[in-house]
Amino acid sequence: MVTHRFVDVNGIRLHIAEQGEGPLVILLHGFPESWHSWHHQIGALADAGFHVVAPDQRGYGSSDHPDEVDAYTIFHLVGDVVGLIQELGEEKAYVVGHDWGAPVAWHTALLRPDLVLGVAGLSVPPPYRGTQRPMAMMQEIFQGRFYWNYFNQPGVADAEFGRDTRTTLRKFLYSASGSASPSGEIMQPLVDPEKGWLVAMEDPEVLPEWLTEEDLDTLTESFSKGFTGALNWYRNLDRNWDLTAPWNNAVVTRPALYIFGDRDLVPAFPGARDVIDQLPNFMPSLVRAPIELPGCGHWTQQERPAEVNAALIDFLTTCEGQDQDPEGQQSGGAVPS
Repeated sequence: MVTHRFVDVNGIRLHIAEQGEGPLVILLHGFPESWHSWHHQIGALADAGFHVVAPDQRGYGSSDHPDEVDAYTIFHLVGDVVGLIQELGEEKAYVVGHDWGAPVAWHTALLRPDLVLGVAGLSVPPPYRGTQRPMAMMQEIFQGRFYWNYFNQPGVADAEFGRDTRTTLRKFLYSASGSASPSGEIMQPLVDPEKGWLVAMEDPEVLPEWLTEEDLDTLTESFSKGFTGALNWYRNLDRNWDLTAPWNNAVVTRPALYIFGDRDLVPAFPGARDVIDQLPNFMPSLVRAPIELPGCGHWTQQERPAEVNAALIDFLTTCEGQDQDPEGQQSGGAVPS
């Protein structure tokens, strides 16, 4: 059974869900989600012989929501994972992330390879630091209508999403799923600055099979404190670009796995598909070619739990069966320019 408790890490209090015994696996959710987005994986990975921990990350759910925008940098988020590993009494862990949780997982492996046994990312590929700040780049490409730029306006998206939390989440989950685009057509996430984002999202009369009313109940409750903490992650995109300059052209060297859906909007971002297609060439730690799930949208592990569970268990058990470098270091190349 999944149990719940609180852990003090990195100056904040995190709520965690956990199950199982064995090597530690940390599951990191994305936006707008919670620990519950991994409910299909927790038991399956525990049954496969792992100690599985899924936190509400900072700014989400029952975990602390720091007020300061700059308390949500990639260094803070990685620091939470590092602190969690240590507070759980472990020396190393496998780190798995989806959506925003994927950059946290990738950067944990990049910045602290000594603590990471293996890393898996769903939806968002390994970090690739472009030549200009993300906000300016998307401002130029989409004339300020890209959702990152919309989220960057203090209080605006917070108010829109908080007016009817349940409807907001239902629209988000459906509109970004494979269920909403049976033709496979993927639209860029652009926002009308006058009308907001939700007006363009479809509100389904019937939930898709992978999403239940109980799932929506749990997620709605987790956003009872509002959306500001979660949105503050996006408000650090440019700051993260500055902070990660010392790791420009560095690559993840720990054993790695990448999974994405062919109807996911993230691989359709400008330049993202090129990075994905080149991963096997420039990422020496990738254990296999990226796994592309047909008909799957953005909510990878919820839309395709069986395939994701099988891939993760195979990855984790394979890593466990191999000799691990005690220092967590492997030789690596550079990201192509």
